[in-house]
Amino acid sequence: MENVEKLIKENGTIIRVKGRMDSGNVSAIEEAIGEVKEPVVIDLDELEYTSSAGLRLILKIKKAHPDTKVINARSEVYEVFEMTGFTEMMEIHKAYRKVSVEGCQVIGKGANGIVYRLDPDTVVKVYLNDDSLDVIQHEREVAKLAFVLGIPTAMSYDVVKVDNHYASMFEMIDAKSFATLLGEPDVDIDKLAKEYASLVKLIHSTHVPDHQLPSKKEAELKCVENIKDRLPEDAYKKLLKFFCSLEDSDTMLHCDLHIKNLMMTEDGIMLIDMDTLAVGDPIFEWASVWSAYVGYGIADPKNAEKFFEAPGEAINKFYKRSLAYYWGSEDEAFLNKKEEEASIVALPHIIDHYIRHSKTLESELSIKKLIALLDEVE
Repeated sequence: MENVEKLIKENGTIIRVKGRMDSGNVSAIEEAIGEVKEPVVIDLDELEYTSSAGLRLILKIKKAHPDTKVINARSEVYEVFEMTGFTEMMEIHKAYRKVSVEGCQVIGKGANGIVYRLDPDTVVKVYLNDDSLDVIQHEREVAKLAFVLGIPTAMSYDVVKVDNHYASMFEMIDAKSFATLLGEPDVDIDKLAKEYASLVKLIHSTHVPDHQLPSKKEAELKCVENIKDRLPEDAYKKLLKFFCSLEDSDTMLHCDLHIKNLMMTEDGIMLIDMDTLAVGDPIFEWASVWSAYVGYGIADPKNAEKFFEAPGEAINKFYKRSLAYYWGSEDEAFLNKKEEEASIVALPHIIDHYIRHSKTLESELSIKKLIALLDEVE
């Protein structure tokens, strides 16, 4: 049926209804919906009118699936829900303001979304998944936590829609990503690396009480288990022992501190993409950094340059100088040792990612490198 769309996802069902819901089509809409997977989200972004017949259908779905919620109800439709008491019976959200990013400059890009500059004062992060409201809510909560604990964090002041995607609005006056800065001819890479290392130290000196953030170690141990059958038994045992030796702590980690998530503003560095926040040993932080600049480039050395859209030489220099400033050492042997530890922590995640995405060459090369590293572990 043209005015209803059903999307069954891993985490539930999204039902989109367009146009009208009335006695003339409600039976056909119900038939088109058919079987669903809980929880159910009814998206009314394109619904212009609902009669009592439409309300009865929603109530019927709600009774069959108690976790049903309605999102993106236009003002006139929301008023109907409000007048009939539906807003007291179930979770109903008004439609979000729509924003266009046509012709806007892309200033950041990651696995979860793209950041656009709307005007000199405002940026918007557009999430790539259509059903990303829970992700946005989580990110806003952990960003608030980080901000309260003293971390320079970009705080979202509004949630909007860009086409069919949800997006967060941020006030960031004249901000530039580190990726953009590294592409400028007069960039002082050493200065950027020093400021970056100071920020990482600040994050790692911040303790998060009461299990308010997830354990990074627990998450990464799942990747270790996922690749168990791809490793020789002795390598797996060494890997598991190495992970178990890492500290369980309440130290804050960002876990995605690459140059597209670092914004330089008039007030200094500002962090974005806060949904990856966790706690644990700081080596997990450097594992994610190594992954971004080195690890995902095992099969393609130009990977970082292409992803970050910045000169490869500048990226590598920034990474190396950041390590030196963070660890407070210019000793090459010491820094190489820290980088090897980070790569051992990072590779199970990378291998698991490649296996899930059927990238055979990349996974085989990464497994080979991990085994070689583990051969050096006592």
